[in-house]
Amino acid sequence: MTRVITVERAVDAVPKMEAERFRQMMARRGTLVVNLLSSPGSGKTSLLEATAKLWAGTHRMGVLVGDIATDRDAQRLAPWMPVIQLTTGGACHLGLPLVQQGWERLESETLEFLFIENVGNLVCPSSHDLGEHLRVVMLATTEGDDKPAKYPKAFRTSAAMVISKTDLLPYVPFSQAAAEADARLIRPDLEVFALSALHGIGMAEWSEFLLRQRQLRFGPDVASESA
Repeated sequence: MTRVITVERAVDAVPKMEAERFRQMMARRGTLVVNLLSSPGSGKTSLLEATAKLWAGTHRMGVLVGDIATDRDAQRLAPWMPVIQLTTGGACHLGLPLVQQGWERLESETLEFLFIENVGNLVCPSSHDLGEHLRVVMLATTEGDDKPAKYPKAFRTSAAMVISKTDLLPYVPFSQAAAEADARLIRPDLEVFALSALHGIGMAEWSEFLLRQRQLRFGPDVASESA
C-alpha cells in the first residue's frame, strides 16, 4: 500500500528567509535599510535629496531607486549620494532579488543608511519584504487625506508615515488631523512626520527619527559614527 505524506510549507517561506538573511547581513554592516513607499509624485525623491543635503559630511547614505522605466530620479540623486537604478520593466513593485543585485553594485560603499525608493504604488509594494529594517509610507497633501483608509496595508505594515508637501496645505483640501486619525486606526503606534522637503520644514525631526532608529537597532555605539 502506497502512503502519501504531504509536507506543507507557506509559499512565501523561502522569500521570507531570504529577506531575513539580507536584513541580518545589513545589520552586521551597521547599515539601516529603509523601504520608502508611496503613490507616484508624493515626493520620495525630493525627501531623499533633502535628507542627503542635510547630512552632507556627517552621515553616509545610498539609494536604490525603483522605477518601471527611465533613470530620471537616479540622475537627480546622483550628485548627492551613491545611487543605483533598479528598473522593473513593468512590474509594479521591487523584489528582493533586484534589491540584492543593486546592493552588490553598491557594496564597496560603507553606508550608515540604505534607502530603497520603491515603485510609486500603495498596493503591490506593501506585500513584499525587501529585507528592510524600517518601512516608511509617504502621503502628499496633494493626494487627499483618505489614503490610509483606502490603502490600509501600506500603512499597517509601516512604522512611520511622512506627510509631505505641507507648504501646500493652504491651497489644497487636505486635513492632516483626519489623515493621522485614519492611519492610527490602522496602526496605533505609527509615528507621523509632517514636512516640506522643498522648504526644509520638519527635516530635523525626520533626521532625528532615522538616527534614533539606527541606534535602537544597532546599539549606542553607532550614534557617534560620522563620515
